[in-house]
Amino acid sequence: MTASGPNRRKAVVVGAGPVGCLAAMSLAKMGWSVDIYEGRPDMRLPSSKAAAQQRSINLAISARGLAAIQAIDPGAADRFLSTVIPMHGRMIHDAQGRLQSQPYDRDGQCINSIGRAFLNEDLLKEALAVPDIRAFFQHKVASIDFDRRIMKVQDVEAAQDVDVPFDFCVGADGSYSIVRRQLMRVVRMDYQQWYIPHDYLELKMPAGPPQEPGGDPSFLLDPNHLHIWPRHTFMLIALPNKDRTFTCTLFAPTADFDRLDSDAAIVRWFSEHFPDALPLIGEQALLEDFHRNPRSALMSIKARPYHYKDRAVLLGDAAHAMVPFYGQGLNCGLEDVRVLDVLLREARVDATSQVPECEEDGRLASALARYSETRHEDLVAICDLAMDN
Repeated sequence: MTASGPNRRKAVVVGAGPVGCLAAMSLAKMGWSVDIYEGRPDMRLPSSKAAAQQRSINLAISARGLAAIQAIDPGAADRFLSTVIPMHGRMIHDAQGRLQSQPYDRDGQCINSIGRAFLNEDLLKEALAVPDIRAFFQHKVASIDFDRRIMKVQDVEAAQDVDVPFDFCVGADGSYSIVRRQLMRVVRMDYQQWYIPHDYLELKMPAGPPQEPGGDPSFLLDPNHLHIWPRHTFMLIALPNKDRTFTCTLFAPTADFDRLDSDAAIVRWFSEHFPDALPLIGEQALLEDFHRNPRSALMSIKARPYHYKDRAVLLGDAAHAMVPFYGQGLNCGLEDVRVLDVLLREARVDATSQVPECEEDGRLASALARYSETRHEDLVAICDLAMDN
């Protein structure tokens, strides 16, 4: 039950991605007054949607991620499930164009495809529908004084700095987290970051023609599979969308991308390695995507601990960015929220109990310490599995 009244403590969530939005919902439902701060423009704006379409690996959300959303907001989980496309297995495309279906589970369990931007926007709408959650876009965190509980934020539109008081800070601001960097000033944090020698580029496979006159567009591939074209050091994947298109992502060594320096070289390389995918994507569309969409790096991050006293905690990629080859990065981030929610409730953290500035909330500090201690081993394991896969 959500508490109300002037005595509720203030939580600030840095990052309005899926993990940040779910964390805000979790805290608000425990009685916190929650403000979300996001450095980028509102993702619901048309300009933001256009930018997101250029560099987003589609998401394969699994039971791990769905269980987290279900635990925080069952109604949101039910609405979310109506927007996904179930994928019951991998479809492997070999170099000769032959297909091999590899089911994920003998009992029919599946993973679900959804566009990252769609999921993000959907969870943001759910969060802002919860009383006591506000969101501030184009507000970039400049520094955080955890001991004084003051966050300095740059309001980009107003061109001014604002001091934001808080009681509890959640860093859900991704791989290049400013909250993590600020925590390193007060925490003896073990930290590893490394890039793999690969980039990724997003491509688009269009919808096919209607199967009958006046009908809806069709899928050019089986929509209930995650399609993979494995080619040793590089690969192409394709995940289905509700509009009957596929979002394709090419992963390849940076050196291979660098050699694709002309239209002829791009088409020739695709013809050689992905002969069945090229006609489905289309040569002209392929070249347009290559020239328009940015190449992006792939990195892995490990850190420990994830918290500082009763003041702050890191969730999602801010704590454990991983390469996407195991499909569990976002799922783990959402699960972070569920695990933290359980620990805060078990510790009976009271969002209405005011704590003097020079003192700590012992229950909150204990819950965050348990989170760092019990969560780390699982997160390191999934990071390693992702890299090995």
